[in-house]
Amino acid sequence: MAIYGRVVRRSAALTAAVAAACVAVCAALGGAKGLYGALLAIAIVTAFFGISVLVVGRAARISPHVMMAAAMITYVVKIIGFAVVMILLGRSTAFNGRMLGFTALVCILAWSAAEVVTAIRLKVLYVDPDGQR
Repeated sequence: MAIYGRVVRRSAALTAAVAAACVAVCAALGGAKGLYGALLAIAIVTAFFGISVLVVGRAARISPHVMMAAAMITYVVKIIGFAVVMILLGRSTAFNGRMLGFTALVCILAWSAAEVVTAIRLKVLYVDPDGQR
């Protein structure tokens, strides 16, 4: 589905720009540990969204219904997985946890906002025009 690829590319581009800004801010405010926290957050967010992109992309080849189910399931799995990762990393002193949380939250919001805005602007048909089921 070419439209899904366009949404992913635009979301990734915006998130990359936001992530670069977060790295600079976190390094300036938190020093080396702030930098490590920001970089770790970017790695986690990239891994979670990358898995989602792969799963939903494969499901899109099957049918729009399977794609929607895959998107919903990966969304729930990402939220639970992210919570587990944050709990496991919560007590570490190797990086600044606040900078990790800040960067992760901002990158997640940037990706999500870019997906919504791009999807709205693309005006994708939500009804099958040939009427076949």
